[in-house]
Amino acid sequence: METATGLGAKVACSGRYVSGFSDQRIFDDLAVYSPITRSLDLTFDDEQSSVDVSLYGMGSTSAKYREGLGCTLDIGDSSALDAIALHSIDDNNAEWPRGNRISDVVVEQQKITDKLLKQDNTENLDTRALLVVKSGAIVAEAYAAEYDENTKFLGWSMGKSITSILIGSMIHQGKLTLNDANLFAAWDNDERANIRVEDLLTMTSGLGFDETYMPGSDSTRMLFAAHSASSVALTSPLVKPPSEYFAYSSGTTNLLSRLVFQRAGNTPQANHDYFAKQILTPLSLQNTIFEVDASGVFVGSSYIYASARDWAKFGLLLLNNGDWFGQRILADGYVTKMQEANASQNEARYGFQLWLNSDGIGKEDTNLRWPNLPADAYMMNGNRSQLVLVIPSLSTVVVRLGWTPGRYPSNEKFARLLSLD
Repeated sequence: METATGLGAKVACSGRYVSGFSDQRIFDDLAVYSPITRSLDLTFDDEQSSVDVSLYGMGSTSAKYREGLGCTLDIGDSSALDAIALHSIDDNNAEWPRGNRISDVVVEQQKITDKLLKQDNTENLDTRALLVVKSGAIVAEAYAAEYDENTKFLGWSMGKSITSILIGSMIHQGKLTLNDANLFAAWDNDERANIRVEDLLTMTSGLGFDETYMPGSDSTRMLFAAHSASSVALTSPLVKPPSEYFAYSSGTTNLLSRLVFQRAGNTPQANHDYFAKQILTPLSLQNTIFEVDASGVFVGSSYIYASARDWAKFGLLLLNNGDWFGQRILADGYVTKMQEANASQNEARYGFQLWLNSDGIGKEDTNLRWPNLPADAYMMNGNRSQLVLVIPSLSTVVVRLGWTPGRYPSNEKFARLLSLD
């Protein structure tokens, strides 16, 4: 029950107050996860920008929206969030990517993009936005009904890649290194003290975190029941030696978020200031909200909302190796490391919170994740097939946002979108 009402409160609050979705859209989006969500009772309080959710009249969970911070579940004391002084991102009418304005699209690419979005939704894939960047300019974008260039879309696990971007920024600022260990006081007296920043980035920490999304699992407690999302993985036991075994874990990403919080100044205000000054402002991200838990730490595994154009800016930052019009945002060489296959024994095609096409082993690219795409392709990838594809060899970024009930065939669709098939 706690999982259902927590999911309902979180998705409904952000859906209404961050994305501006209708009640029907919110109900339909929740229903994709489980039929039981159809029985949730959602009560919105627009004066307080909050929502209360119960199931069969029992087990209520509430969430509250705060300007600039998005929605946070009401779990424990969250009063420190009310005191955060926000940084405003000035409206910038400059041409994208310096601002948010686009002039001309490439007619042929726009036709292909429009056609693919229409086909997707004929096939019930629920694609809501498609955007293509080539050589630093938006050459096509298309939106389904209800959505536009200002709609903030939930990235789900694409937040992991943004958390990695934050780590790259902190390395550039001299606040940490990839080899830093002894990361948390709770690990001081056991072998978890040997876990390095790089182990967390590549999901080879060795921590036993239950990623299954079932009631009571580590992942659902982390997202829908914990005052501090990172506290769940913080107490996870070490089950394998660090660096040796890949295990996909949202918990390790939230440990990185906890580390960012600590190194930024260890307060909700300092955490907000760091992201605003080092990422939001330089990139002029006017439609991006990175949500925090009740303790003020970013929920880096899951809760970042951004427009398709802002998601494309994140991809372009990586394509440009962490440089933004002459301003270095990420440490020199960090983006190269992000794209390198990890050294685990079981799954090398994962970099620093990025999914890789190639394992980089041997001379022939015989083990491609997406065989129809260039070997150097990599993706941010979130639940319901939120996708940002970067292809350095083609100077291309693709953004796909939607709410696909099953698997989105990105290999075939993106090859068609880019005329690679």
